[in-house]
Amino acid sequence: MKKTSYLYIGSIVLGMLVSNYACNEYLDVETNNQLAIEDFYKTDDDANQAVLAAYSTLRWHVNIWGSNWSSPYMIKTLPSDEGQAGGSSSGDQPNYVALDRLTFDSTNGAIAGVWGINYYGIYRANLVIANVAPDTEIKIRSIAEAKALRAYYYFELVSMFGDVPLILEPLTSENYDQSRVDKAQVYAQIQKDLEEAMANLPLKSAYSQADRFRMSKGTAQAILGKAYVYQEKWGEAAAAFDELIASNEYNLEADFGTVFTQEGELGVESIMEAIYISTAGYDWGANGYPWGARAESNVHIQLMGAREANFSGVDSLNNGWGFNYPSEKMWNAFIEAGDTERRQHTLMSEEEFVADGGEITDPDQAFDYEGYLRRKYGAYSGETIEDLGVPQINYGTNWRLIRYADILLLAAEAHYQAGNEGQALTELNKVRTRAQLPTISTGGDALFEAIVTERQLELAFEGHRYLDLIRWGLAADEIEGFQSGKHELYPIPQGEVLSSSVTQNPGY
Repeated sequence: MKKTSYLYIGSIVLGMLVSNYACNEYLDVETNNQLAIEDFYKTDDDANQAVLAAYSTLRWHVNIWGSNWSSPYMIKTLPSDEGQAGGSSSGDQPNYVALDRLTFDSTNGAIAGVWGINYYGIYRANLVIANVAPDTEIKIRSIAEAKALRAYYYFELVSMFGDVPLILEPLTSENYDQSRVDKAQVYAQIQKDLEEAMANLPLKSAYSQADRFRMSKGTAQAILGKAYVYQEKWGEAAAAFDELIASNEYNLEADFGTVFTQEGELGVESIMEAIYISTAGYDWGANGYPWGARAESNVHIQLMGAREANFSGVDSLNNGWGFNYPSEKMWNAFIEAGDTERRQHTLMSEEEFVADGGEITDPDQAFDYEGYLRRKYGAYSGETIEDLGVPQINYGTNWRLIRYADILLLAAEAHYQAGNEGQALTELNKVRTRAQLPTISTGGDALFEAIVTERQLELAFEGHRYLDLIRWGLAADEIEGFQSGKHELYPIPQGEVLSSSVTQNPGY
């Protein structure tokens, strides 16, 4: 891999000083210096490198903001009822523990990092949109990709924080101070960006396999449908999802167990992924602690492996640092549904672990452990390098940001809410059939409850459950410690409130 710089710019994004440097495994053009803005964005290659930098923030799930782990996946997963924070103790990554316990506030560094990650992605997308001239096919597509990425980053922000600053061009020093705008305005911009992007984005099948991480027309349709769902615009959501489904560009993997393997990456079910590699070379000796860099490997897989002090790995599962153990409630949900197929690829019991040859030492000393181990996004030995002679932190496991099963279940929900229960059942039963569960024909409230349960089981540990429960109005019933009127939104980071015109969310 060659380290590559596409641009070096000093920029302040909402009061946070950042240096814009991209080291991107997608790029193979080696440069010896940095370019000024006026000398860049001229060629197709310039446009491509610039938009790749906007993609790279999708994988910033490590410690890039001070001393805090900053993972969008973790801040959306830990507050749910799926699992526990874990680690060595309550003092191990206290920001993550606070998210799990719903005791987080505006000083939580993980939340602040995710705010910054998304605005950094927006900043990079804005650079492409503002500076690339649409005078070649590559440049036109690069602009479309940047608009779709900007829409995704804004969807992440508005779904978690509500009203947010809406920044649509690179800022200059006199307008760094930005106020929040109504979330309806943010959603309107998301829709505008996606509709403009779809006109110039290819279908997924038009990309080579190496380029299927890129935004496609289907990716934009999926994000647009999600944005409609979060606004409860059910008819528009159903139409967006129907168009994506009718494209025949996507399908369910025949075997659920394939979805989260290397074989399943960027496969038939993939709509959007954050890409990692296992050959980045981070190790304890040569580079120091890996979380001080914007990692190209997924160190959170190591973070979430069963803690080595308490468990000896089994079935190609390596040990890790013990975060994100499954809850007993999650296990019971699979058992009550009779869902054996998905359960065995999502989590395992202590008894199954031991029966497969695993060893457990002092399980009572494993912090937050309730007797279950997670297999989805597991620390599998085949997804990391084996030749460093140091703890294996270089996992190439991609985050599955949007996949087809998620879209089918959202389509079922949108059709149900729009009054078309027949189509809702059609989409719901596609997912149930793949899970080897019988089809259902229920209607009314029972159908909605079936959709809720299906999303819980199909999408466990994928970062959807917490926000789903909030938008359904069920979070206070399902999540211990959830405070209605407060936890529907994450707090605006304290640094933003103190240093700008950005106001705070209720309850913080």
